[in-house]
Amino acid sequence: MSFTHTPAGRIAETGPISAEEQRTRVDLAAAYRLAALNGWDDMIYTHISASVPGEPGHFLINPFGLAFDEVRASNLVKIDIEGNIVGASEHPVNATGFALHAAVHAARTDAFCVMHLHNTAGVAVSAQPAGLLPASQHALRFYGQLAYHDYEGLAFTPAEGERLVAHLGDKPAMLLRNHGTLTTGRTVAEAYVLMATLIKACEIQLQAQACGTELVVPPGAIAARTAEQLYDGGAVEGALEWPALLRKLDRIDRTFRD
Repeated sequence: MSFTHTPAGRIAETGPISAEEQRTRVDLAAAYRLAALNGWDDMIYTHISASVPGEPGHFLINPFGLAFDEVRASNLVKIDIEGNIVGASEHPVNATGFALHAAVHAARTDAFCVMHLHNTAGVAVSAQPAGLLPASQHALRFYGQLAYHDYEGLAFTPAEGERLVAHLGDKPAMLLRNHGTLTTGRTVAEAYVLMATLIKACEIQLQAQACGTELVVPPGAIAARTAEQLYDGGAVEGALEWPALLRKLDRIDRTFRD
């Protein structure tokens, strides 16, 4: 792939990094490392973006050209909604790739973190006419809460951005047909845990379908009730899982915190 992956310009930094921004940087770097650990990365492509606390319109994203397992809190790049770098950075960003994220961040005030991946299971299920089936407890988390967006080509335009966010609505997750998965979160942890749940649901479906027999799915009333239970009144997901995941990373390689 050969594109111009540079922003239009640079914007002066607003001040020193706050404690809240540093925590977000550590969480976001951890999400990149965990994605790499799980094999969800696609060389240097795809992104996880997060809003900068206290700085409306500013976001953190991975340096373009680094693998996910090279991302650290300190090398995340701060950008604005147009993909312009805020402050000093030795790394470029994929402004073209951020366009999808920018559309979601702009449309959804609750989308603190936007995670978009090209994981194999998600792409495979996105290519199936019926999409994600309610064939597992993991899939039932997204019963009635999963959006779809048809593939429109490689270049992501503002017009497509409007269509994508219209399709997403207020849902927490989306399958981009022939393309990948997307989740939003009120925290980095929530976007990550939703993504992990969605990917596992897709993996379960593909393995079940490999048997070549019709899948057993629960009745609609059971599926709807289970989905409501898993929604848990809108509780922020990932609060319990995230500390355990950070401890796991710390045991493997603490450099994501640097």
